[in-house]
Amino acid sequence: MTVHEINHPLVKHKIGLLRVKDILVKDFRAIVAEIGVLLTYEATRDLGVRNVCINTWAGQTEVQKISNQNISVVPILRAGLGMLDGVLQMLPGAGVSVVGFARNEETLKAESYYEKLVADIKDKTVIVIDPMLATGGTLDATLDLLKQAGCANIKGIFLVAAPEGIARIEQKHPDVDIYVGAIDTHLNDQGYILPGLGDAGDKIFGTL
Repeated sequence: MTVHEINHPLVKHKIGLLRVKDILVKDFRAIVAEIGVLLTYEATRDLGVRNVCINTWAGQTEVQKISNQNISVVPILRAGLGMLDGVLQMLPGAGVSVVGFARNEETLKAESYYEKLVADIKDKTVIVIDPMLATGGTLDATLDLLKQAGCANIKGIFLVAAPEGIARIEQKHPDVDIYVGAIDTHLNDQGYILPGLGDAGDKIFGTL
């Protein structure tokens, strides 16, 4: 597994804006989408392209194209939906699969409550999105689900991650590459990332 912490100045600047305690919901949503765009750019560097011939104002020429139809974006409910618009700005033709895992706040384990995958997902490049990679339990469960569906080419995009969650995924899913805006210091006793962003889902949906 390769972990890519994106050190681009724009990403670092926008992650810093998200950390402000009293940030407005509309601003949090907008910045999450913007970072989604930037991280998708980094996570898709190795996508395959094909040569196609097109008509231009000066006649025919050959250009390179990717196939968005061979990609499925997988937001983890509910907070992952906040990143979806930004990711789809870069990959507008991608299919969207949705999985729902809620973290039990007592056991910190992920509990499934929803699953809807696109057809032939096993043949696609899958990009899992979620603002936070904390304990790694939800991502671990999501990756198990996707692999059971036959997926072999999976990546994950996250705004902020904790070393503990990265270590768990590295041990259990060494074939999955991770792209993250910031790797923070540690988890607290409740399994929240420090310094983190607080509850990203609540900030995205205004349920503070």
